[in-house]
Amino acid sequence: MTHRVPLTLLYVPADRPDRIRRALDSPADVVIIDLEDAVTPAAKETARRTVTELEFEPGRSVQVRVNAAGTPWHDDDLSMAASLDERVQLRLPKCESAEVIGAVADRVGSRALHLLIESALGVERAYLLAGSHPQVATIGLGEADLLADLRAADPAALSWARGRIVTAAAAAALPAPTMSVFPDHRDSGGLRASCSEGRSLGFLGRAAIHPAQLPVIVEAFAPSTAEIEVARQVVAAAEAGAQIGRGAVALPSGKFVDAAVVRQARTVLTLADRGPDG
Repeated sequence: MTHRVPLTLLYVPADRPDRIRRALDSPADVVIIDLEDAVTPAAKETARRTVTELEFEPGRSVQVRVNAAGTPWHDDDLSMAASLDERVQLRLPKCESAEVIGAVADRVGSRALHLLIESALGVERAYLLAGSHPQVATIGLGEADLLADLRAADPAALSWARGRIVTAAAAAALPAPTMSVFPDHRDSGGLRASCSEGRSLGFLGRAAIHPAQLPVIVEAFAPSTAEIEVARQVVAAAEAGAQIGRGAVALPSGKFVDAAVVRQARTVLTLADRGPDG
């Protein structure tokens, strides 16, 4: 599998090897094998054993979501994770403490860590958490838990937190965060609208709970033909300007192109080069 900008992350229960295999065969850019919410307490040990018995194809992007620090399963999850190939990355839920993140890193080798921020305290500390350790690769929101912590029922209460996570990721020089899961896998229209809103806020890609959500997410976040054409014009104009020593140049439309616009254009072209899904 060739490297491409990840837009889709598919959750699958760690105690269901049949579903894990289907997820690994799916077009999802990342498969997240979940030891936390998707597994009952009685099945945690079986789930850990299932993960250790899996064989992953080279290049397949896989994360394992462990149980949070302070739960009865956290230490055993980390011991299991430490035995896995370091290409298997970890997703850490309910992150609030830089010290805990450092302690996890000390136990699991050099593998990448992906932080889920799911509480008001975590949101307040988002930038500190994002920069807490060199192994932190991304940050994101766990929106269902955060809504409960905020004692709110309306998803509009998440608007500030979403902006905070996007800003913290950018300030820490991390990739744009992916969106939290959309809970109704049958509501493709709602998923599409939610993704469009998230994209406008600075999110890139989304976690999914069902394979049917994957093409909708890709469609929502992949650049349109018109966006790709404009991006090509911007990059071409910037390169032409550089040859004659100009830092800012104008497009035929009259719009000026500076370094920030060029960076955005290159991001669009990188997404356009993902290659086909499926």
